[in-house]
Amino acid sequence: MPLKLFDNILRLQGFKITKARKEFEDLKLCNTDDIEDRKQAIVKYHLTHNHFYNSLVANKSSSWSELPVLSKRNLQQPLYRRLGKGFTLRKVFKGKTSGSSGHPFTFAKNKYAHAMTWAAFHEAYDQHGINLNISLQARFYGMPLSGKGKYIELAKDFVSNRKRFPIFNMNDEVLESFVNRFKKHKFDYINGYTSSIVLLANYCKRQKLTLKSICPSLKICIVTSEMLFPDDRLLLEEWLGIPVVNEYGASEVGLIAMQNSKDDFEVNQQNLFIEVVDENNQPLQDGVVGRILVTDLYNKAHPMIRYEIGDLGSLETLENGTRILKELQGRTSDIARLPSGKVVPGLTFYYVTKTVIKEDIEILEFVVKQKKPSFFEIQYVSGSEMSDTLKTSIQKVMDEYLEPGLKVKFTRLAVLDRSKRGKLRQFISEVK
Repeated sequence: MPLKLFDNILRLQGFKITKARKEFEDLKLCNTDDIEDRKQAIVKYHLTHNHFYNSLVANKSSSWSELPVLSKRNLQQPLYRRLGKGFTLRKVFKGKTSGSSGHPFTFAKNKYAHAMTWAAFHEAYDQHGINLNISLQARFYGMPLSGKGKYIELAKDFVSNRKRFPIFNMNDEVLESFVNRFKKHKFDYINGYTSSIVLLANYCKRQKLTLKSICPSLKICIVTSEMLFPDDRLLLEEWLGIPVVNEYGASEVGLIAMQNSKDDFEVNQQNLFIEVVDENNQPLQDGVVGRILVTDLYNKAHPMIRYEIGDLGSLETLENGTRILKELQGRTSDIARLPSGKVVPGLTFYYVTKTVIKEDIEILEFVVKQKKPSFFEIQYVSGSEMSDTLKTSIQKVMDEYLEPGLKVKFTRLAVLDRSKRGKLRQFISEVK
């Protein structure tokens, strides 16, 4: 592959990636005052040049914490109505969210903002010895199975130097073919949805095969789009034979945070501003869990100011000023409301269930669905049925850690239902 093909394609499309990478590097030296200036500048720009955003802000002299929070529902209207003056649908980068939150929409970025998005990925990956221009990626993502969308994704894969591993069917026969591909290609890294790569690691475990032993060129595994749990990290590191790096981002804003070379889950402070707020949209102190808001400091085509990404988490500031994601708890919609009035994060059920399901039975994957306030269904993929003893143990743990009287149904499936892009949600509430 020609050197710097990816960056060269960006340049041909009008994205000034060289300038963006230089500016991104310079921004690492910025202080708090610089960030405040850029926050105010992007608000002033959209109040002046964007009718959609201007109409949302009643008081034009509002302080930052008084500015409205942009929800996904706010953005579910024709894109041309949300573009700023001077921008047209032909002059911007356009994309679509996955819709995993239930509120899909189309978004836009001016070309330099999109270049800054890629500059953030370049910087983060470089720390781990990955060069986006030349490092070969094994990509575990979904993709359209036919039509124009399929060929667009294949073209992106070629330009980005990646080979795709489709994840909608990952039975043992498919996983065997995946492993054989690692024998034939010198992959530098794995990137993709956590749950799918966990299935690959579990297959390697059953075969008593460490992936790096057959593909020595592998350096790291980057997991994204889904939660990474401690036990899954241990499984991945043991059977892939490489370090695991956690990435957190979203298509509409790019890279939000990524583990750095010191294993801190470092927040991207260069082209984004990240905050955690309470139910009144007021900033919370470090260490307190709340709703995550993201502001794109460079997107002039479309306002992404105090945009609610849909996740819960907390921040921490290190002595050197680096901001890190101290905790990431999953989607704000993944909340279970129990009959007693108790409200718990959906991930609680994952941890509760994992404390019981150990080596008694090999559960490949599972999700928890809340059907009614007191009724839950655990859907799982396994080589055999759960025993009555194990089901009783799970019921007891839920009584102890959540509240007594909750009913649980266990359903064994061949495969779990995923989103159109292949994402797996660990908890789903169907309670209105």
